[in-house]
Amino acid sequence: MKLSCALVTNLDSPDLVVEAERLGYHRAWLYDSPAITSDVWVALALAAQRTSRIGLGPGVLVPSLRHPMTNAAALANLAALAPGRVAVAVGSGFTGRYTLGKKPLRWAYVEEYVTTLLGLLRGETVQWDGAAIRMLHTDGFVADRPVDVEVLIGADGPKGTAVAERVGDGVFAAGVPNPAAAGRPYALLQFGTVLDDGEDLASPNVLNRAGHGLAVVFHAMYERMGAEALAEFPGGREWVSAIEAIPPAERHLVTHEGHLVRLTKVDEEAVGLAADLLPQFTFSGTPEQLRARVSEYAAGGVTELVYQPAGPDVAGELARMMSAIGEATAR
Repeated sequence: MKLSCALVTNLDSPDLVVEAERLGYHRAWLYDSPAITSDVWVALALAAQRTSRIGLGPGVLVPSLRHPMTNAAALANLAALAPGRVAVAVGSGFTGRYTLGKKPLRWAYVEEYVTTLLGLLRGETVQWDGAAIRMLHTDGFVADRPVDVEVLIGADGPKGTAVAERVGDGVFAAGVPNPAAAGRPYALLQFGTVLDDGEDLASPNVLNRAGHGLAVVFHAMYERMGAEALAEFPGGREWVSAIEAIPPAERHLVTHEGHLVRLTKVDEEAVGLAADLLPQFTFSGTPEQLRARVSEYAAGGVTELVYQPAGPDVAGELARMMSAIGEATAR
């Protein structure tokens, strides 16, 4: 199993990718959610120019955000800057869609988009939106076609996993393991922190480092299953009450604010009440506990553990996680 990192793309991301390479991370995935992050392609290009070994890729791209030619050109540009180091993950959209007031895309559309994107990268003429398109770039503009990149599909359920089987190289699952992904390249994104023995889970220090991983549980459950799904969840009623005090037309602008970065006023009380669930719902624990989780994930077919840190010292979190589980993931 490889240990990679994920970053909520911001102005510091290129510096953090440099640090991740120094620490020995296999790959750096950068989020693509334009309403809440910096531009993923700018950050990846800057990181490519400052690194030489670490893998690079957007994870995950949301097809509705860009024409397939736009992403094909960006991928081919990145491949020219970082040859042999580029991968891409594509999904149906979570914050990249919800923050724009839209639901996730249909998987049939995602499959068609990925098929088109790969055809473009191979140098083929493909059909999109009723027209024939092909990468027409002159030598020296992007990498020569065919551009070979590993393609993972951001799949947590059976429909997305089936798309990965048909058009992808593997699966990029977020938060919750996807057992059906075993047997192929299988990246599992996790949020959390390394805990000291006896560290208070409800302390501001821990919640600053790992509360983002618990807040996203509230966000996801509410968006996917509705308010009733949170009724018996610790802090659930308080969170629903706070979010539903916001007018429906603007509620999506607040639900995902601070997504996987910080706790908002809406999140703080609820996450504090649910803090005891951090070890269950996030990748948080003592080094010994986390190494045991690594063994479980490896047994379940995970080939790449992707850790996304948060808090005031992201570089320090990357270092602590590598120290805690780096050797375990290298076995």
